[in-house]
Amino acid sequence: MFHSSPVDANGSVVNIPTVSSEEFYDPVLLTEPAVYHKEDTENQQQEGRSQENYLNAFYSIVIHYLNETLDHIILVLLAYSILCIILYKLLFRRLGPGYRRWLVRKSHLPPCTRALLVTAHPDDEVMFFGPTILELRRRQCRVFVLCLSEGNHDRKGPIRRQELWDACESLGVRPEDITLFNATHLQDDPTIEWKTVTIANQLLRQVESLDVDLVITFDKDGVSGHPNHCAIYYATASLCLSGMIPSNCKVLTLETVNLCRKYLSIFDLPITLLLSTNWVILSWRARRAVQNAMRLHNSQMVWFRKLYIVFSRYMVINSLREINKSDVEFEILDT
Repeated sequence: MFHSSPVDANGSVVNIPTVSSEEFYDPVLLTEPAVYHKEDTENQQQEGRSQENYLNAFYSIVIHYLNETLDHIILVLLAYSILCIILYKLLFRRLGPGYRRWLVRKSHLPPCTRALLVTAHPDDEVMFFGPTILELRRRQCRVFVLCLSEGNHDRKGPIRRQELWDACESLGVRPEDITLFNATHLQDDPTIEWKTVTIANQLLRQVESLDVDLVITFDKDGVSGHPNHCAIYYATASLCLSGMIPSNCKVLTLETVNLCRKYLSIFDLPITLLLSTNWVILSWRARRAVQNAMRLHNSQMVWFRKLYIVFSRYMVINSLREINKSDVEFEILDT
């Protein structure tokens, strides 16, 4: 479309072309940006669906393998449990005079006639060492108990003292073979440091006066980690390191196990036989004797100790390690 314009300087008419707004804005140009935006959105949606599909596939694969793994774990645990039960029953089943030739022994301790058990508090002797005491008494070994405090942390010293005598008597320990200290510097308190020299002097005096050929106590971790238990080990280790323990006297320490093994009861049996050099394994009837002795410490029968009596391996299994000089040197230097 053209519109006439004014006359130019020469007098001729000049025609100036003009473009209408409809002709200037190309419809194609107007729609292109919208088309591009739509395509980008569709691509993003496709990418999102693709990523979601990948995640779903990965999740399905993970769930599938987890289910298979869980099934395998359950089967392994079931097989291990059956093995423990069968092995435990075989230990106490008499198969004839030669059955011990191929069957592992239910106890493996050095021979002794007089043994000294060193503990920190009343109830330690049953809670941790019950199987060992019963096995030593079965061998006609005379067992002496040295308890270095009367357990007066909860102001129940006199009660716990009587409980100690009753529990030991139920395990076959004579009342005259029990020694309990009530010294101000050896109080039942995890915040009070027991001096190694003080414990060592008391221990050495008992070893010499009783003429024992076996000493049994805690290892460096004290089974429960109680500082009083650990202090007894370091006092005993210092005597061994200095050569003050008689050469004919062996020293065994009760092995501390991790929390899982601690509450496996008889299901810790294969691990004990594989990893330990000295052990005691009680029959189910003898286990009940240890449990009954522990219940005589009635002042300590809170709910978690009742669970301990049922599930703890220390009610049925004791694994012990003989102290040797090289191990002692390493552990003391490491400490």
